[in-house]
This record gives sequence, C-alpha cells and structure tokens, in this order.
Amino acid sequence: METKEKKLPIVKNECELTGCGASKLLNETLIIRKLITKRAALEILFPLCCTTEPVRYKQFKESLKGTSSKALSTRLSELVSHGILERQTFAEVPPRVEYKLTNKCQELVESITDLLDWMRRGSKK
Repeated sequence: METKEKKLPIVKNECELTGCGASKLLNETLIIRKLITKRAALEILFPLCCTTEPVRYKQFKESLKGTSSKALSTRLSELVSHGILERQTFAEVPPRVEYKLTNKCQELVESITDLLDWMRRGSKK
C-alpha cells in the first residue's frame, strides 16, 4: 500500500523573516534539520556546548551508551564535514582525537537551547 506524502497547508507563503517565504525557509534549512535530527547528533552537541574544553572520542563513547562505534564515528564525521565541529588529531600512541564546537555551531546550539526552553515552558501548562 502506497502512502502519498501530504504537504502542509500554508495559508500565506510569507513569514516574519524579510524576503523569505515558508517554502524557501524550509528548503534552505533542510540540510541542517536533517543533520541535527539524526541519531546521537544532539547528544554529541550538547555536552560540547557546556564546556570550553575539547571532548575526546572516548568520552563520547562512554556517555552515549547504546550508540555503536560506527554510528558515533559517522555522526562525528558528518558534523565535522558540515563545519559544526572541529576535529583535532594528535600523533600519539594510542591515537588521540578531540572535538570542539566551531563558532558556527555555538550559534546553532544557542538556538536549539532556546527551542528546548520554549518546549519545556509549553509542557508545564
């Protein structure tokens, strides 16, 4: 049985943002929305927003129980390739890799935090 994708009814294709319609806004934000809604993406970002220190791969692995090494590595690589995280590799034995937020991501995390605060306030009513 095939299901047809339903489009949201948009009453007005305009929004408060100057020069930006709702459809255009959804298209422009598609990449970042897909990225941050993937498994473990927010779980990676939030510990980093709470510290100025880089976080090692091992620390992520320990805190993200239930996330496979492959999934964690893939997600970290995606976040690095999109300019969300910085990755620093050290020529040591055993190898050491550290991650930290880029300035671009700092703004993203602040926005997500605002959204979460809004959701918390709404759930208390």
